[in-house]
Amino acid sequence: MDLPSLVVVLQAALNPNPAERKAAELSLNQFQYTPQHLVRLLQIIVDNNYDMALGECLKTIVHTDYPEQWPRLLDWVKHNLQGQQVYGALFVLRILARKYEFKSEDERTPVHHIVKETFPHLLNIFNRLVQIDKPALEVADLIKLICKIFWSSIYLEIPKLLLDPNVFDAWMMLFLNILERPVPLEGQPLDPELRKSWGWWKVKKWTVHILNRLYTRFGDLKLRNPENRVFAQIFQKNYAGKILECNINLLGVIRVGGYLPDRVTNLILQYLSSSISKNSMYTLLQPQLDVILFEIVFPLMCFNDNDQKLWEEDPHEYVRKGYDIIEDLYSPRTASMDFVSELVRKRGKENFQKFIQFIVDVFKRYDEAPVEYKPYRQKDGALLAVGALCDKLKQTEPYKSELEHMLMQHVFPEFRSPVGHLRAKAAWVAGQYAHINFSDQNNFRQALLSVVSGLCDPELPVRIDSVFALRSFVEACRDLNEIRPILPQLLDDIFKLMNEVENEDLVFTLETIVDKFGEEMAPYALGLCQNLAAAFWRCMNTSEANEEADDPGALASAGCLRAIRTILESVSRLPHLFVQIEPTLLPIMRRMLTTDGQEAFVEVLEIISYMTFFSPTISLEMWSLWPLMIEALTDWAIDFFPNILVPLDNYISRGTEHFLSCKEPDYQRSLWTMISSVMADKTLEDNDIGPAPKLIEVVFQNCRGQVDHWVEPYLRITLHRLRRTEKSRLKCLLVQVIANSVYYNAVLTLSILNKFCVTTDVFNLWFHLLQQVKKSGQRANFKRDHDKKVCCLGLTSLLALPEEQLAGEALGRVFKVTLDLLVAYKDQVTEAANEEDAEDDDMDGFQTDDDDDVNASDKEMGVDAEDEDEADNIRLQKLAAQAKDFRPHDDDDSSDDDISDDEELQSPIDETLDCHYQSLANSVAQHAEQRRAEFEKEKMEKASAAAAPS
Repeated sequence: MDLPSLVVVLQAALNPNPAERKAAELSLNQFQYTPQHLVRLLQIIVDNNYDMALGECLKTIVHTDYPEQWPRLLDWVKHNLQGQQVYGALFVLRILARKYEFKSEDERTPVHHIVKETFPHLLNIFNRLVQIDKPALEVADLIKLICKIFWSSIYLEIPKLLLDPNVFDAWMMLFLNILERPVPLEGQPLDPELRKSWGWWKVKKWTVHILNRLYTRFGDLKLRNPENRVFAQIFQKNYAGKILECNINLLGVIRVGGYLPDRVTNLILQYLSSSISKNSMYTLLQPQLDVILFEIVFPLMCFNDNDQKLWEEDPHEYVRKGYDIIEDLYSPRTASMDFVSELVRKRGKENFQKFIQFIVDVFKRYDEAPVEYKPYRQKDGALLAVGALCDKLKQTEPYKSELEHMLMQHVFPEFRSPVGHLRAKAAWVAGQYAHINFSDQNNFRQALLSVVSGLCDPELPVRIDSVFALRSFVEACRDLNEIRPILPQLLDDIFKLMNEVENEDLVFTLETIVDKFGEEMAPYALGLCQNLAAAFWRCMNTSEANEEADDPGALASAGCLRAIRTILESVSRLPHLFVQIEPTLLPIMRRMLTTDGQEAFVEVLEIISYMTFFSPTISLEMWSLWPLMIEALTDWAIDFFPNILVPLDNYISRGTEHFLSCKEPDYQRSLWTMISSVMADKTLEDNDIGPAPKLIEVVFQNCRGQVDHWVEPYLRITLHRLRRTEKSRLKCLLVQVIANSVYYNAVLTLSILNKFCVTTDVFNLWFHLLQQVKKSGQRANFKRDHDKKVCCLGLTSLLALPEEQLAGEALGRVFKVTLDLLVAYKDQVTEAANEEDAEDDDMDGFQTDDDDDVNASDKEMGVDAEDEDEADNIRLQKLAAQAKDFRPHDDDDSSDDDISDDEELQSPIDETLDCHYQSLANSVAQHAEQRRAEFEKEKMEKASAAAAPS
């Protein structure tokens, strides 16, 4: 295929028409293995006549094959940098440099070689280009590529070549030349969008960008690395002040109505903000500070012609830009707010009062002017400043005491302004101050009602800013009766807005309302979920149409899921609602358990966790999600294993009968396949597989006596993993599998351990982990009360074995360890009960912290928590009674217990169970009696309450 034909096919492969794109891709697949195919691609790159969007294919090749499969590529680049194909060589070098832009230090070795081999040639080319008189636009394209190569090479660290002062100085002189040199007027497009992308403005932008990066990342004298500290000293001394001077001169263009691209303005203001805290730089900045602050920065904060045009022609885009964090990176207004905030924070003593007085003067001029001459745009900027400085004003007297008066006099009246952008700004500022202590609650009520009225404003941006402010007022509201009567209307207005705009802040406000009113949201729960589900599908459709990773649709869809989760939590005590809500949420859960849901996987798993935990029963439709979770976990979702653990736990513990009886699909088999695969995977670190042994625990505790055939397979993979486990945390979890197996069936477990010839080793490890302490004397392992309980249940199960299965010496050792553990467990439970912030055991199933992620096994075999604890305390009492029976023969009291009557068993116990352990046994017995009495009292109280007439 000749070059022109290949270019046509490549262009077609980028065609938005699916049919044409597919045909082109088929052609490329046919020709990719033909001789000289790669060479032809390079020829296209070095030929300036073709569209460089075709460089994507080369980018893919470089990222995949360099340097291992393409070691001569750098030689080709060096050769062409010195020849006629400079543009193509720079283009490829940019791809090479960008490959390593974000790499960690140990992966950046190739970039050092690239810099060493090419930067001397690059510097020569740069120098020649800068000296061209009346350069053409093509020169700007070449300089821009050099800037991008430099940027990628210094993004994370300064290459050693550039640490040579002479080399670095040569580069800096060229960048300063570009920074100082006026952008050519000839050829600038008139269209603003085309103008900011014009080649010479791009060169200016990249130059400012590079100098900012050098200054903020490498020019700080506080850097600890000695080599970098020397670099910072040189940069501060020789270049930082000169750059500041050039930047201030560039900003001066704005003051006289000249043009400066938004991104360049933003970057320059960032540089100025970074200079405020540095004494030497602030000294240079100070003489011109008033001009910068009042004649450049403040005007940038004011509503302008572009805002007005967008407000009128595309209010949806106005809203999007106002709430898009990516837009903040380019916004002069955001950079201006940051500059003012940094100035009053770091140099407030000489600037805060001065700036506030300026704002007060703006307010006064506005109030005194007749309606037709009021400076609406300046008032907008002043309100923005007041909102941006809210934290400082809330903390600083005398302003702190005057805030309520300021709001009443200068902010709240704008709720009735004839100008839409002032109504919007008033709502936003009111939200910033909703949490202050209003001396007159009527003022709070007035502001709240004004914000609520804004939800029905004819202008979309006002409605959006009002719902944003409403969130703060709901959070700050002390008397919910202020909101309760209008709650249905509020929800209706919010959902109308959600039908108009995909905005995450709308969902945040809805979440706040649901969280604040809790169970009172029950009458609205189904409608809320249905509306949120509809909004979710709209957002998903928008997200699919927009390929950008940070599109608002993707963000808002995740927000919808979080709001649904909040609603489910608020009605968790009303299980019948979950049955009504389930059909609405099932399609969402199915869709988001695929790779489509990777960005919101945690949120959807939380929803499934609530649905499987609080529903009266787990429906067959909900069971259909099990295979999807297992498939995701096996395929791509191993990082979400702790989150997937929770719903799988709920399925087994709350749907035990179906888990055991269903064979199509076979849930037991699919669980085994997944767990055994994870446990055997040598590529997974110890920290990655923690949920696997927890799931085995869930099976053993909830299916007692019904899964004998799984005991040996699960023990086998547990022991196999235990042999190569290094982390003590995972060792403990694996030992807890053995403890649960013993509790499940002690005879069966011991026979399997004996079959594997590991019994002694396993118990030695178990006891070692139990007795291991830190330097502080605290227990090193099995730190949670759940861990201790599991170990106790396993160990006490051994004590019930026939004497021939547990020798007297072993029995004594088990008994002592168990008593120590029971005392530690008792103390921990007592301490937790006394702590005010002890977490509710019923919600343990929703924690996923490494030390605290709890599964249904914490609920013990799927029964109620109270019944579990009572059963455990009965077992504990029996143990204590056994301890009392292990007494020396000269004790007056005798026992009828079979164990103590057996002299062969009694003899070693007599020798080892000293007064200390007798004391421990008595303490445990007393605690067990006390707990049993408490349970009986609670049961009687509940029975009385249930029998009482309503």
